Amino acid sequence: MFENLSDKLERAFKILKGQGRITDVNVSETLKEVRKALLDADVNYKVAKTFTDTVKEKAIGQKVLTAVSPSQTLVKIVRDELASLMGGQKTEINLSGNPTVILMSGLQGSGKTTLSAKLANFLKTKKVKQPLLVACDVYRPAAIEQLKILGEQIGVPVFSDEGNTNPVDIAKKSIAFAKENNCNVLIIDTAGRLAVDEEMMNEISRIRDAVSPQEILFVVDAMTGQDAVNTAKAFNDRLNFDGVVLTKLDGDTRGGAAISIKSVVNKPIKFVGTGEKIDALDIFYPERMADRILGMGDIVTLVEKAQEQFDEKKAAELQKKISKDQFTFSDFLDQLRQVKKMGNVKDLMSMIPGAGKALKDVDIDNDSFKHIEAIILAMTEKERTNPSLINGSRRKRIADGSGTSVQEVNRLMKQFDDMRKMMKMVSSGNMRQAMRNMQGMR
Repeated sequence: MFENLSDKLERAFKILKGQGRITDVNVSETLKEVRKALLDADVNYKVAKTFTDTVKEKAIGQKVLTAVSPSQTLVKIVRDELASLMGGQKTEINLSGNPTVILMSGLQGSGKTTLSAKLANFLKTKKVKQPLLVACDVYRPAAIEQLKILGEQIGVPVFSDEGNTNPVDIAKKSIAFAKENNCNVLIIDTAGRLAVDEEMMNEISRIRDAVSPQEILFVVDAMTGQDAVNTAKAFNDRLNFDGVVLTKLDGDTRGGAAISIKSVVNKPIKFVGTGEKIDALDIFYPERMADRILGMGDIVTLVEKAQEQFDEKKAAELQKKISKDQFTFSDFLDQLRQVKKMGNVKDLMSMIPGAGKALKDVDIDNDSFKHIEAIILAMTEKERTNPSLINGSRRKRIADGSGTSVQEVNRLMKQFDDMRKMMKMVSSGNMRQAMRNMQGMR
């Protein structure tokens, strides 16, 4: 996410390295490169120019503290302005109304149907709501079936009114159905439409007028760049939507849509889709996104994702096991699976300051742990609990059973043993020795 933009911004800030203070000349040269980086990322030209003009105005004459370099000062100004440009603070979804009605809009292929299910899952698991998915895309073949499959996957009912080809009528009927079935949030999935298609734009306007939604969300593919911003403006002129959802932000996106869209349509980005899994939907935090764009990581989001997956009681039990040197391969497998549930591994690593840059050219995917899982699963329960039992013949059997080599089994055994020793030292407070061991493990 934003790799190219991050690299170009970093190169731009290097112009100020070694400078004693910020001057009109050196800041102008730096910001010229910043503007080029933004334009290359498909940021709207007017937005990019206004942004760099504002940064320059704030940077000139800025007192540089002796402990802070001019480049660090400028990075701080750029970071704050980037966050402001993308909305400043997170904007909550409006869940008033009984039931709450959320109308989804956007182009065909933007990912509305999948996003509708992701939002239903988010509201069910994070906001403790009872959502109802409403199938109003009567034009795309299999759209209703797709929504039903997704609804079943997350345990959320779907209202479709079989045989009815009038989306306005379906939307109206769904409200009565929701009240009868104690559903307090309706998410209406509509057909994809072009802003220039007058008939289809009139139709979604009629759906809006018929159900009076508390929230109209515009779903847009972040990979379409500047086109996404232009489309958002056309839809907003007709629907006056309440917020934007950027999908496919985990793909090869240049970032222009995320940076420009708030400034152009004056509507906040409320959610971002960050993967294919049904739980890959995040609240959009402008400040955290600005940090990530500038290579500062996003520790807050990483901790939040960890807290969602790790059980406090289990963590306390694990702590006891570690302190008693009873950490087993079964515990290790369980922890590995918990990490995988947090999301895409490379994306998680990019949230650690500096790690994103270090791993830029490293191919890490969620399959990277498959051979480790296979090796552990090929062990017997006794072997997982007591690794010292695993002699040469057992290692050969485990390698054959996991489709790996004896060398890979040996490597995992060594890494596990080193990790267990280190965890025991950290748990007992011998941090200095643990750090020495870590250096030796490199």
